[in-house]
Amino acid sequence: MQVRWIPEQSGYANSYIFGTVLVDAGVLPMAIRPYKDEIDTIVLTHCHFDHTARVKEIAHMCKAKVAIHKNDARGLIDDTQSLSMHFGARSPGIAPDIILGEGDIIGELKVLHTPGHTPGSICLFSERDLVLISGDTVFSDGCFGRYDFPGGSRMELARSIDRLSLLDVEGLYPGHGEPVEQGGSRHIAVAQELIKSGYG
Repeated sequence: MQVRWIPEQSGYANSYIFGTVLVDAGVLPMAIRPYKDEIDTIVLTHCHFDHTARVKEIAHMCKAKVAIHKNDARGLIDDTQSLSMHFGARSPGIAPDIILGEGDIIGELKVLHTPGHTPGSICLFSERDLVLISGDTVFSDGCFGRYDFPGGSRMELARSIDRLSLLDVEGLYPGHGEPVEQGGSRHIAVAQELIKSGYG
């Protein structure tokens, strides 16, 4: 299945459309408008404001349900957990429609709980298409997410990257930067070595 990339804008995160699922909602609603009738669920990879800023407006426009991992749900109303004040803003102020946990299936994507960047960070994996939408857990340049924000943990992030390294990934679609359509596992392996080396 094709992954549609909606590039990050002005420091806010990438969004992706996979089937009827929109992943992350930091982009402007006008970027999503052409696809609004296709989307029935918005999955947030974690609660940071650059990934959630426009979720309320986009959910209303698409008539879509909002899903987030249980450990990050509070970040939709908590300015400290969402880091919204770093953006001169407030949290979206909404309750999720769906609370996610490890192994849940949304559309054709499996939820993988990958804490470290935040307690409720998730990645979304399509085993059929060998696609991983990785949020801020790991990036396509071989780097990984920060762990110095509230709730972050270098140890948990390293374990999460170890777990992702066991997957067969071709397409790697990160929260920031450009995605890659081939060789995603190689990028994850670089991040794994980097975090083990003490970098960051």
